[in-house]
This record gives sequence, C-alpha cells and structure tokens, in this order.
Amino acid sequence: MQTNFTDLDFDGKGAENTMLTCVEICAGAGGQALGLDMAGFSHIALVEYEKEYCDVLKANRSNWNVICADVHDFNGKKYRGADLLAGGVPCPPFSVASRQLGKDDERDLFPEAIRLIGEIKPRAVMLENVRGFLDAKFNEYREYILNSIRDLGYRVSIKLLNACDYGVPQLRPRVVIVGIRNDEAGLFSYPEKLSGHIPTVGETLKKLMGANGWENVGVWAENANKIAPTIVGGSKKHGGPDLGPVRSRRAWAELGVDGNGVANEAPPPDFQGMPRLTKEMIALIQGFPKEWSFGTKKTAACRMIGNAFPPPVARAVGLQIRRCLANG
Repeated sequence: MQTNFTDLDFDGKGAENTMLTCVEICAGAGGQALGLDMAGFSHIALVEYEKEYCDVLKANRSNWNVICADVHDFNGKKYRGADLLAGGVPCPPFSVASRQLGKDDERDLFPEAIRLIGEIKPRAVMLENVRGFLDAKFNEYREYILNSIRDLGYRVSIKLLNACDYGVPQLRPRVVIVGIRNDEAGLFSYPEKLSGHIPTVGETLKKLMGANGWENVGVWAENANKIAPTIVGGSKKHGGPDLGPVRSRRAWAELGVDGNGVANEAPPPDFQGMPRLTKEMIALIQGFPKEWSFGTKKTAACRMIGNAFPPPVARAVGLQIRRCLANG
C-alpha cells in the first residue's frame, strides 16, 4: 500500500535507530532538511544566506544550528567527518526560466559545494538542482562537477527524480546527485517509485479548501483530480504571490484553480467561480506538513515554498543513503 506524504512523521520520530549527522548548505526554507530529518539525519549545521529563510528555519526547528551566512564564508573543517553533506545549490544558473549561464552565473555555488566536500570529507553527499542541469549545453560543466567529486574520493550517481513518484501531488522533476565515499562498503541505489494511487490536488486540498464551509468544495475536489504542475517560486526581482507564468496558470485553470494570485483564506460558503490557493495550500502541494510555518508575508512565503525541495523526496533519498551507510 502506498504511503501518503501527509501520513509521514515530520518530527523525525521512528527514524531508523541512531541519528546520523548532516551539514546542509543553501538550506532555504527547510524542505530538504525536513526530509533528511525524517530519514534519520541530525543537522549539526544549516547554512543559509537570506535572513527571512533563516528566521523560518529557526521558528520551525529551534534545536537546529542555523548559520545565517554566505556559503563562500563558511568553513567546513570544523565539521570534518560528518555523515552527510547536503544542499540544494541555486537553480537559476541552469533553469530554463532564467538565462542558463551555468558556471558563468555568479549564483553558481557548485564550486563551493566541491570545496566543502574536500574540507568536511563526509561519508556521503547529496546535491539537488533543476532538470535544466541535464541540458546538453551543460555537458562539459556537469562532467567537470561530477569528476571533481570523484577525484575527492567518491562514487557518484546522478538521476532525475519526479516528486509525484514519491507521493507528492505535483509534477516536479529534480536532479539529485549522490556521492558515497570510496571507503564505504555499502552500495547506493535511488529510491523506487511508490506504487499505487498518486494523491491528487483535489484529495490533498479538499479539507483546507472547505475550511470556511464552501458549498461547492466537493464538486471542485472531484474535478481537481490530477496532480499539480510545478510550483514556481520566482526570485526577489521576479515572481509575486501567484502560481507562475502564463503556461503554469493555464495548467492550474484546468484543475479549477485561479493561478493569477494567492488567497488569504479559503473560499466562503457561497463562493462562485475558480478559487485561489492560500500559501498553506501551496505548501501542502509542495509536500510540507500543515504545521510548518513560512511567516506572515504572503509574497515571501510563496517564494520560499516554490523554491523548496519537497520533503518526501528528500526523505526517500535520505533513507537510501542511510541504508547504504549502515552497510558500510
């Protein structure tokens, strides 16, 4: 039977035996960190540059060691020997929604990730990025990155994973790079796709959408019987509280959702037409638990949620890394 992400334990309880240690860079609003926590990794350091994101991390997990700093200035030697170095390095250098400047983009932090692998020498590495990272134009640079990790003493794997294959009601492909240190005997394999029913937008959001007694919520939920398009986060310069560019908004309209903005609350009882999602609904579509807070500012919250790595996917990969290390 498939496990729905809403049934997962987001407090890390029930993780396999002893927690392993993790250092995470570019932690964002905590999607990857939350998933890895669920998989049994205890974060001894989370590095994040933007203060709003740091505040969210601290508010949701007061026990996490959040270091609000530029990763360029972060020295990993203090954490040498950690079990895992993880991170979602910025995606704009490789995103089709950006200029795809790759290594020529000042936001490219792969070199810093490689530097930290050398300083920390973790037992395992997990780095994620957008699908555009696999584009042919980045073949040379991609191989340079993978070979650089190999040269530091790691067996490296790379694969495109889709969030909907792990119980998230969203079409969200992401590239996940995993490195296992050569002296680890265990073999890593990517998590298998979940079998069975994939939760739909209607199923996932029906309760929240009907929170204010909307009379048509049942009909709406029945019609919203597909998975969502990719949630778009945007940047400080681009992207407000909406569901993305025209193509994305059209896809949402097919699900009966008005993607031109984000609502403050669920529809009232007599609402007519297409409802807008709240930031809480968007977070649930991204795989976050209901109790995870993104603050009160709607625009900032939507950006944080849209740029996050779905926790259930991070959990699935983290469990495979954990099993590999356990067999080492």
